[in-house]
Amino acid sequence: MKTRRDFMKSGLAFGGVIASGGIPLYAQDEATNIPSYLKGYEDLYAQDPHQAALAWFKDARFGLFMHYGLYSMLGQGEWVQFRTKIPVPEYEKLTARFNPEKFDADFITDLALEAGMKYVNLTSKHHDGFCLFDSKNDNWNSMAVAKRDLCGELAAQCQKKGLGCFFYYSLPMDWHHPYSLSREYGQYYRPAYEVKPEQYKFEKVEDLQKYLDDAKGHLRTLLSDYGPVAGVWFDTCTSYFMQSDLFPLNEIYAMVRSIQPNCLISFKQGCTGTEDFAAPERKGRSMADRLRNRYGDKVGDLAAHAWDQNKVKHNEICDTLQPGGWAYKQTDEGKHKTPDQVMEMLQAAGDQNCNLLLNTGPLPDGSIHPEDIVTLKEVGKRLRAQ
Repeated sequence: MKTRRDFMKSGLAFGGVIASGGIPLYAQDEATNIPSYLKGYEDLYAQDPHQAALAWFKDARFGLFMHYGLYSMLGQGEWVQFRTKIPVPEYEKLTARFNPEKFDADFITDLALEAGMKYVNLTSKHHDGFCLFDSKNDNWNSMAVAKRDLCGELAAQCQKKGLGCFFYYSLPMDWHHPYSLSREYGQYYRPAYEVKPEQYKFEKVEDLQKYLDDAKGHLRTLLSDYGPVAGVWFDTCTSYFMQSDLFPLNEIYAMVRSIQPNCLISFKQGCTGTEDFAAPERKGRSMADRLRNRYGDKVGDLAAHAWDQNKVKHNEICDTLQPGGWAYKQTDEGKHKTPDQVMEMLQAAGDQNCNLLLNTGPLPDGSIHPEDIVTLKEVGKRLRAQ
């Protein structure tokens, strides 16, 4: 008897599509000629791939988020370098310990399907700048360090099984890149080191272009080499609001959509208002009040405007299976969310016209936390019984 996994592997065939410029865009289901996760939206896709993706997203309801990277080795969350002021050379030594031997994209995507999820979102690059794909421009990535392209592995399994593949990407903030903005522009751009690390070369605003060129190169790679990307999920919109004139978001958004017209764009609560959906943390809300208290009325008004433009759309709420942390935290052992809590979170998100993007922080070896596996399987069982 064929298992569901065997059926999914044999039931879909994929062929390459070449853009007019010779860039391979993405593999598609040969039977329908659309990305596999959009199966069932063929008619709308033929008219407008972007509208088909929006319709799919509205129906998706539930997705899996994963925060995984070098920081996972320390078990103190994804902000550990910033909060404990780990010197850059010391943080770089974590590459010697990074071994995602149990990061199993086949298992992860099967688990997502069993939980009733329709898409998966992986941190392709978090604030520490370490990439989980072959970033090509340097050795600060999982391929160079561990000979594993985790984004590629996940994307391939998503394509085989009809799941949407999203990539989280920290855009305005990067604690490792020599030419990302200095702490003078905002407290979160760099850890509060007493002495400027030799790694940091940024001196004048023109230097930022070197970082932006690399960031755009990363995005071109993710959108050109990893099959159909359901969406790019940008982070650190608070940083953007402080220097909105320095980050060419309209240009970056246009580039994303030109490479993959079906690819959706999110930037937390919204930065320009032209994002396809907003994705606030914990509950549907604007960042405006937070930012007004911290940065003043001008920033708050900008944030409120972006949120106002996005809140009329079908949005997403991201939340965690841990009490509050996104990446693995040892102190959260035994405190992860229960199936009852997740069902309540799903209901609350739906009541706010939102999907729920539920995060798990894989263990240092890349495996999914056992508590989360149990919870997600039970949630899927309950959803199927509805």
